[in-house]
This record gives sequence, C-alpha cells and structure tokens, in this order.
Amino acid sequence: MSSTLSKATVTAVGLLSKAFLNVGYCSSVSVNGLDNLLEALNSDERTSGRGIITVANHLSILDDPLIWGVLPAKFYLESHFTRWTLGASDIMFTNPIFSMFFRNGQVIETFRGKGIFQPAVDTAIHKLNHGAWIHLFGEGKVNQPAFNPSHDSLKLLRFKWGVGRILMETAKPPVIIPIWLTGFDKLMPEQRLIPWKFFPRPRVALSITFGAQVDTDKMRDTLARMIREERLPEVPRTSHGGLSDTHRPEDERISVQMTGHWLRDVWMIKADEFGVQGPARLHTVQKVASIRSALTALVQQQVEELGRKVTSEKAAL
Repeated sequence: MSSTLSKATVTAVGLLSKAFLNVGYCSSVSVNGLDNLLEALNSDERTSGRGIITVANHLSILDDPLIWGVLPAKFYLESHFTRWTLGASDIMFTNPIFSMFFRNGQVIETFRGKGIFQPAVDTAIHKLNHGAWIHLFGEGKVNQPAFNPSHDSLKLLRFKWGVGRILMETAKPPVIIPIWLTGFDKLMPEQRLIPWKFFPRPRVALSITFGAQVDTDKMRDTLARMIREERLPEVPRTSHGGLSDTHRPEDERISVQMTGHWLRDVWMIKADEFGVQGPARLHTVQKVASIRSALTALVQQQVEELGRKVTSEKAAL
C-alpha cells in the first residue's frame, strides 16, 4: 500500500464526508463530545504504545466514513490521526478496484465466519500496540432497529468476540471511546429497492455522540468480580462464531498463555482476586473464552449506556 496514495484516499474521502455534512443536504447534524476523541488522539500516551479503540452502533453503510467528516481537516493528512477499521471481504473487497480503494482507505480485510483468530484481528492488535486508532462496529453488520418495531432500538446485536480478543491481547489497555449514532438508518434505509437504496435521503437529522473514555479501572474491577464470583458467560457447545474456535488449537493455546499475562500485568488483576482456587483455573480454553465473552459484553454495555443517555437527553428537550 502506497503511503502517498493512502493519504490521498483518506484525505479525499474525509473532505467529501465533511462537505456532505456541511452542505445542507441533511436537515441538521448534531455533534456532541468530539473533544473526548480529540483529546485521546492528541495524547502523548500513544507514542508509548497505547492505542485507541472507538466502538459504535452500526446503522447504515455510510456511518463510516461520514462520521469522520466531523474531524479537523488537517487530521486527514496524517494516518496517526485517522482510523483503521475492519471491513467485510464479501462487501468491500469484491474486485481489484474496490480492494485497492478500501486498503488505501485504511480498511483491514476481514472474512466473515473465519472467527477471531484471523489475520485482520492480528493486524488490529499490532496496530494498537503501536499507538494506532482502530474503529469497530461491534455488531459486525448494519442493524436498523427503527425498521423493526419489535426490536428495542437501544439493545444492540451481540458484539463479536473479536472485540474481546483485541482488548485481551494488546500490550497496554487501549483507550476505549463509545460512539452513538442516530439518523443514519433514515439516511440510508436498507429496505428500499434498487437503485434508490444506494442514494442518501435528503433532509434527515443526524446525530453523532462521542462518549467519555471508558473507565478501564471500573471495567477491570467488574471483570475481576465476575471471575471471582464465577459469573462468567457459559461457553456454547458449538465453536461457531469464534467464541472457542476448536479448529485453531494452536491459536487458542497461545491465547490461553497470554490471558494470565494480560490479567496480571496489563489489567493488574491480583491473584487473590481470582478466588481460593487461584489463577490456574483460568488457564483453559473454555475459561479464556468466557472471559473474552464477558469483556466483549462489558464494552457493549458501555455503548448501549451511551445510547440510553443520548435518547433520554433528546426526550427531555
């Protein structure tokens, strides 16, 4: 990937997104909490290998890149200030032209159904260890609850367990910033017929809210309590979805080894917090998978809590 071509791609897409949000095509664009992200992006901690993870609900195919149109234009010129994200191979990398465009747009090709031990997740971990910014749509696909009356719009689809693996295998706990989007499902409703489904609807009100950095100390304490009280999620019988990928025993073995280091040295969970049986009981594929699932669920809770806060504040207006 050419750095010059990548910079040109990211800059062009960023400026087009900024123009779209500001040209008046939408009835309104509300941006809240942007300083939470800017503070993290400008933090000196990044030079020492502490990365940034942003996690958002996924309402439309235009969520990314449009939401990054709110960033200062100068950020598009430096990859250190622009996100990397994971993108589905069967949607974004379907031909050589698309593949070149998305790779230069800092999208990491991800294969559905390949589980959490695929190269895309390895790449995300590597980049975080070098202070990069990774954006994740935890649900793994577009979810438009506004068009499903039986579904609670504030309850997201279960987050993919790759989120937990990324958090558990970074050298330092990354900064985690939840994002809540509204209106994008009305901008690009998926139930429309071709060709209209490919065109944004005009006069839609959009809202982008960047939450405060997640309190990792509080998350650590919650996870330690769940481990101690044996309230971790059960491991399903099937390995489908990557919770416990028995087809990758070597990767699972390495993950088990890293979990002890991660709990002890990265998240500073002391041995006596594991309970009377000690940390050795965690060193199984099943236990590690349960911890991974629990951590993923804690991140999802943070995004959903932000969604409830945004919704209640709008209702109070």
